[in-house]
Amino acid sequence: MAPKISIIIPMYNVEKYLRRCLDSVLNQTFQDWQAICVDDGSPDNSGAIAEEYAARDKRFVIVHKVNGGLSDARNAGFPYANGKYIMYLDSDDFIHPQTMEIAYTLVEKNKSDIASFTYDRIYRPRLMVRHVLHMDTDHVVPRGIKKRYDIDKIKTRTVDDVFELATERTHNSTNPNRKFLIKHCQVWKNLYKKSLIADTPFIKGILFEDFPWWSAIMLKRPRVTVAPLPLYYYIPNFGGIVLSAKQLRIMQSLCTGIKSAYKLYCEQADADQMKKWQSQFMWYFVNWAFRKLKYLKSDEEFETARNEFIEMNEMGVFNDVPNEWYELREKIYEFIK
Repeated sequence: MAPKISIIIPMYNVEKYLRRCLDSVLNQTFQDWQAICVDDGSPDNSGAIAEEYAARDKRFVIVHKVNGGLSDARNAGFPYANGKYIMYLDSDDFIHPQTMEIAYTLVEKNKSDIASFTYDRIYRPRLMVRHVLHMDTDHVVPRGIKKRYDIDKIKTRTVDDVFELATERTHNSTNPNRKFLIKHCQVWKNLYKKSLIADTPFIKGILFEDFPWWSAIMLKRPRVTVAPLPLYYYIPNFGGIVLSAKQLRIMQSLCTGIKSAYKLYCEQADADQMKKWQSQFMWYFVNWAFRKLKYLKSDEEFETARNEFIEMNEMGVFNDVPNEWYELREKIYEFIK
């Protein structure tokens, strides 16, 4: 019998965190799940650790593949997903014990396509502070992980138009729905109806693939139930090394995502969807890509960046600009002239 939820977990060089991640799945109050662990050619013991869990519990399915990156690993796990609903979990992160129970109950109760929650916004800064102070970050237990929620008392908001609540804006103090906003594009903050996302793979080979993917999903106008609960525990990247080559790849990835999503919206979005998407999402990523220029070093890197922005301009990406982004557009025009 098919499980109700399939959770896809890409793995690469995460042996330090993987047991905590998989234990958080085992400890779910909701038990009708299947965990698809995708070993993305990891050179460490991640694959072997996952196999240990599969030997003890048949609900773990292990997929071994050559390295192809996060998008490719998520895509590779999807054909093995038999559940009515899909979740994504990064293998260095973990989830609250009631995550599946709450999300599943809400989508079924409200006949929604997506149940959206959030991550613990105290836990991540707490880890960052401890890292700066050279304190242990591996054994810090989130304060909210032992909290138990009465599902009948959880305050939620359900909408038939995701554009009402989805935003990349950090501050929305004047929005009457600000408590229920779906902030940012991380795919692991939601439970999805499998049929909704089945024909939308992640773009292989880029970083920050969540943005174009989530943009495509929004365009389907899914019915969404939002429960602003901190159910996901996100581990920050403590690296902090700024290398121009890496920054160039980030910039190129962001531009690829922008171009892909913009083309899709030109083909499928109505005027209202386009306006909201550009205002609430696209220009934030254009700004992010443009800010990467300050890290570039060589003439070759600058020329690569310039060509990316020229291509976006020729597509019409910068034609319609909200007032708040007008100055940025002028800087872009100055850069590419």
